[in-house]
Amino acid sequence: MTDTATAILDPTPPADMGTFAEDGTYIPRQIVEDDLGDISLDDAYASTMVVVEDGQIVAGTVVRIDKEEVLLDIGYKSEGVIPARELSIRHDVDPGEVVALGEEIEALVITREDKEGRLVLSKKRAQYERAWGRIEDLRESNAAVKGMVIEVVKGGLIVDIGLRGFLPASLVELRRVRDLQPYVGRELDAKIIELDKNRNNVVLSRRAWLEETQREQREAFLDNLRPGEIRSGVVSSVVNFGAFVDLGGMDGLVHVSELSWKHVDHPSAVVSAGDRIDVQVLEVDLERERISLSLKATQQDPWQEFAASHRVGELVYGRITKLVPFGSFVQVGDGIEGLVHISEMSAHHVELPEQVVTPGEELWVKIIDLDLQRRRISLSIKQAAEGGVVAAEYQEHFGDHAYDEEGNYIGTGGSEGQQAWEDYFSESGDEYTDDGGEDVDADTAGDPVEVAAAAGDADSADDET
Repeated sequence: MTDTATAILDPTPPADMGTFAEDGTYIPRQIVEDDLGDISLDDAYASTMVVVEDGQIVAGTVVRIDKEEVLLDIGYKSEGVIPARELSIRHDVDPGEVVALGEEIEALVITREDKEGRLVLSKKRAQYERAWGRIEDLRESNAAVKGMVIEVVKGGLIVDIGLRGFLPASLVELRRVRDLQPYVGRELDAKIIELDKNRNNVVLSRRAWLEETQREQREAFLDNLRPGEIRSGVVSSVVNFGAFVDLGGMDGLVHVSELSWKHVDHPSAVVSAGDRIDVQVLEVDLERERISLSLKATQQDPWQEFAASHRVGELVYGRITKLVPFGSFVQVGDGIEGLVHISEMSAHHVELPEQVVTPGEELWVKIIDLDLQRRRISLSIKQAAEGGVVAAEYQEHFGDHAYDEEGNYIGTGGSEGQQAWEDYFSESGDEYTDDGGEDVDADTAGDPVEVAAAAGDADSADDET
């Protein structure tokens, strides 16, 4: 269809065009010298431009991305420039990872005209201003904030919450975390515990968020935990005073005294972080939300084991571990020590234990009393010298030359007996430690005879002798 025909069908052209005559002839719009009316050309041009002020937040479209800067069209007389350092609160980022061509973003006007005549903008400062308002509202309502960990710094983590939030290492988890690097790139929830816009300071606590969100779970977990039951868990950390075990809902503490029936110099000698162990629940403190656990309670009590395999009157072989005014302590089993009272050291009167024995010396002793409940064994050197039935484990090792057919000890000779003893413990894997006469901890001695009571016994024995 021709233009003339179209004009006849629709004789009313747009207002900004010419007109048509009755015969269909097009009459162009008359061009006048000045059709702006009362406004000047400069004013007309300026009226089409966006008005910006320093500090103003503007919206625009990303039209160019370079390594050093991004250009943003905000409808101004020229594109605004966002330097790479003003794109994100993260350091040394690739502009292409922050924005995309055609993306609509907000930016804050740093200066309308720098020394090169450019409009300089900042995306991160616009985010910062928006974030402050949002974070202040969250703090006011005691709500949590969510952000990605972008950096590890001295003492904690930096979290991107629209601005740089600081999360101290002590507040990352319910317990202190030593290695923070694995948290980089993770999105975390946290509570705002400190907010100061003048100092540009935002302090976060993930632990506070965990405590709040897990409170109900912890209460339910503690309610279902009963003293005496056995639970499986993973050692989460080892400290000087014990080991913390994750039971699958909360951590419980195995105190160093509950790690082993033996004396423990340091918990790391018994367990390591990551070990899966079975523990017994000793105590559940609902008010303080603390769980006390025991590892040794799940293991065979050496005192129970010793009492089950020995009886009063038997001869056992031991090593002198400590001398005291009223006698000497003798280790007769793994973690088992008994007392030879000074009155039982010799058939003759003894003033001091060192007159008869020395620390580290190995010898036969006879069990004259075995109190499992009080975990005490009384031994005798002088009665062992008179002979007796040798304990079964020694009969199997030493052979017929050490005792007669009825099991009565008849001796082996010094060097031969010593060698047999060393061979026996070498084969069994047990080792006794020579304390060299130094003090033995009460835990190591297995709660031996109280000194005061034993000292009284020594005085009585002296009177009898």
